[in-house]
Amino acid sequence: MIPLSLYVHIPWCIRKCPYCDFNSHKAPDALPEQAYVDALLNDLRSELPQTQGRPLSTIFIGGGTPSLFSAAAIKQLLNGIAKLIPWQDDIEITLEANPGTFEQQRFTDYRAAGINRLSIGIQSYNPEHLKVLGRVHNADEALKAAQIAHQAGFDNFNLDLMFGLPQQTIEQALNDLQQAIDCEPTHLSWYQLTLEPNTLFHHQPPTLPDHEYLWEIQQAGQALLAEHGYVQYEVSAYSKINRQCLHNRNYWEFGDYIGIGAGAHGKLTKPDGQIERHQKYRQPKQYMDKALSGSFRSSQEVLESKNLSFEFMLNALRLKSGVDAKLYEQRTAQPLSSIQPVLDKTIDMGLISNTPDTLCCTPQGWQFLDDTLTYFL
Repeated sequence: MIPLSLYVHIPWCIRKCPYCDFNSHKAPDALPEQAYVDALLNDLRSELPQTQGRPLSTIFIGGGTPSLFSAAAIKQLLNGIAKLIPWQDDIEITLEANPGTFEQQRFTDYRAAGINRLSIGIQSYNPEHLKVLGRVHNADEALKAAQIAHQAGFDNFNLDLMFGLPQQTIEQALNDLQQAIDCEPTHLSWYQLTLEPNTLFHHQPPTLPDHEYLWEIQQAGQALLAEHGYVQYEVSAYSKINRQCLHNRNYWEFGDYIGIGAGAHGKLTKPDGQIERHQKYRQPKQYMDKALSGSFRSSQEVLESKNLSFEFMLNALRLKSGVDAKLYEQRTAQPLSSIQPVLDKTIDMGLISNTPDTLCCTPQGWQFLDDTLTYFL
């Protein structure tokens, strides 16, 4: 059976960062925790007929800033989810958190509530870069966040870091990375700042390092990560052995996931093999109002078969070691032979590895991943 994950979106932040294109909104003075948890559980209940009795393998609570919610609200949410749908004994349950939005006791209570993995949004330890990025925390709070996570009993947590920041030097990027490594996370997400549409940075773009300089930063950073035992397994994901993010791996391996919460996206495979994507209403108030009628989806579509090869490869080829070739048929309900001509072409071009049992880019194909993917359109 196709693995099933659950994504939960909590849309509020202290303030909107200028680079962020996620569905996030400035938090009101009093968060409507109870109303929102009730809406989330009603939302999940409405999706249950699509799950075909499958247990959850992972839960990811993202945002926004989920750590603005109390531990009591998170506990109520997880208990409610457990009553509605079974989950595996070894389930990974991740909560996103931002420094400056929690204290020691809250993290301890999150752990007691059932959260067993954290993803902490650091982005940088440099005071000037934090200011440019619009982050609400300072460098000391960023360092303290990892310390609090350790003390609260989390032996599995991720730190989010950006590079290619305005006026950033190689030395500054490596210093950020070294400070994160010194915090001993099990996982690091290290990715390049990009100017996304519908963000303040897109409308008022800062001056970013040029492509050659970005390449130097990336090469130096990857060498530093490898030196400290962080293995790159995806475009921007690095982990210690056996500490990859299982939730994100399910995305990249074209697994199924339910999306609940304001603006959440989901992907579910029907019994006949058709794949349906859905999205929930984006505005928090509208989303909670819809809870009264049980109508949460703002849109849904069945993926056309002609687009499945691109959709699958768009995810699978992000993994450095690729995926088992059998997954293509299992997850798309299409024979691998349907894309064999494209595979043969990209193998001849040196973009896809000539390994029959694996769908994987060569180093060249992975370096120019966007170009490689165009052959599957």
